[in-house]
Amino acid sequence: MLLQGKIAIVSGVGPGLGRAVSIALAEQGADVVLAARTESRLDEVAAEVRNLGQRALTVPTDMTNADEARNLIERAVSEFGKVDVLINNAAKNEPFTTVVDSSPEEWRACLDDNVMGHMQTCKYVAPHMIKQRSGSIINISSMSMRKGVSTRSAYSAAKAAIAVMTQSLADELGPHQIRVNCVVPGHIWGDALEGYYRRRAKELNVTYEEVYQGFADQVALRRIARDTEISAAILFFASDMASAVTGQSLDVNCGLYYH
Repeated sequence: MLLQGKIAIVSGVGPGLGRAVSIALAEQGADVVLAARTESRLDEVAAEVRNLGQRALTVPTDMTNADEARNLIERAVSEFGKVDVLINNAAKNEPFTTVVDSSPEEWRACLDDNVMGHMQTCKYVAPHMIKQRSGSIINISSMSMRKGVSTRSAYSAAKAAIAVMTQSLADELGPHQIRVNCVVPGHIWGDALEGYYRRRAKELNVTYEEVYQGFADQVALRRIARDTEISAAILFFASDMASAVTGQSLDVNCGLYYH
């Protein structure tokens, strides 16, 4: 197993990537600390982790709240004695608006949801990882950082900030043998994306299959990456297979674009 005996924290645990990566970590031998705002989702994923024979701790957390972010790290260390892996997956897509039509308050909220949550968990986990002289931090960005879209300016800016913050943290924490990397997914296949494609099919008066294929035809592999495939990239960064890799952003998108 790649992560036998490791303790991993996952934020943004829900029905999509957060759940998938939590299960993948457990399958590779890690005990998992699960964080999200919705406690019922945490309990469901925790049960799946335990069914795989691993320990799970649920910590309902608003990642934008500094006290709650600190509590998440402290609970993990108190329960398990250490943190080996931190996966910052919590995110929020809003606002869906242009720069001209959006308000400064909407931008600040987007930066809080997508950047400050990542920054705060990194800040509070770093002293523990420095003390043990090891650790892997994986920040989750988005293809939105690679290609700006008129109604996604705040989200794109936030996701780009995460990637640059990753590089700065890698430089800051590298002397303590802590690696910091970033995974940049494209579209992720799952219920949410399927629902969007079905809505688009109705709007365009075409079949769902036509909408899917229209997007897939733009991708080198002619399909959309599954959450388990994004999880595999995260596992790589979390494991010793990436022992010499830090400060990197890895695009996982089936060839939607090349970077």
